[in-house]
Amino acid sequence: MLGNINWQVMGGRVLGPAPFLVAGILNVTPDSFYDGGAHELPEQAAAHAARLLAEGADMLDVGGESTRPGARSVNAAEEISRVMPAIQAVLALRCADGQAPAVSVDTYKAEVAARALDAGAVIVNDVSACRFDQELADVLAQHKPGYVLMHSQGRPADMQKAPVYADVVEDILAFFEERLDYLVCRGLPEACIVLDPGIGFGKTLAHNLDILRRVDKFLSLGRPVYMGLSNKSLWQKLLGLGPLERQVATAVATALTWSKGASIHRVHEVALARQSLRIAEAIG
Repeated sequence: MLGNINWQVMGGRVLGPAPFLVAGILNVTPDSFYDGGAHELPEQAAAHAARLLAEGADMLDVGGESTRPGARSVNAAEEISRVMPAIQAVLALRCADGQAPAVSVDTYKAEVAARALDAGAVIVNDVSACRFDQELADVLAQHKPGYVLMHSQGRPADMQKAPVYADVVEDILAFFEERLDYLVCRGLPEACIVLDPGIGFGKTLAHNLDILRRVDKFLSLGRPVYMGLSNKSLWQKLLGLGPLERQVATAVATALTWSKGASIHRVHEVALARQSLRIAEAIG
């Protein structure tokens, strides 16, 4: 179950083979729940990206609009003004192998994704599964980037208002099946797609824990599982931890979900995640 992962991204590039991949989070928003405003300037973004790469990040996920519960939306022009200078600054860096970093743009807007991909990003991380801006599917078909297909119930502004499922894992599985078929029919190769069950996106604590217990169920679809649980509010609800106290809980859960089949991990603290994943691999 826990073999090496290969993820096809834009331009024929493949991330892997590796037992796990780590995406370092680079927020360039003023209002993200964890580090909003800390990396808004291009030089700040580049410095943080360099730290994440030095800690072992396999890719960098650049976001210009907060999607925390209750966050306000921004228009495409404002999001572009935030992410493009950061993406350009990050792409000027070089990894140990001499390549530019693999950059992911965290957006659901077709215009933002197209601009980022044209600039050199190779992955689109989309909380909407192409449901908020249907033109995004055309951008994906044209560029064929790596794509994070994420489940959410509702939009960030209202997604935490009494979410309900018959069975959260089975409902998400059905959602993924429908969306995978849609994307492949639109022209995005299945090899480009990974699956994110959307921890905290229209889920109660009970829903989130059920997903984490049953992560292996998503492997039945034949695509890698991408996990985004870094420092999220479920750790406050479960353990009473504030935003700056959740790193250890995140690292423990990262290791446990890898052992259940989640092979790609989006995190704020890359070094800590890699340590936890190495331990899980060594004793697994």
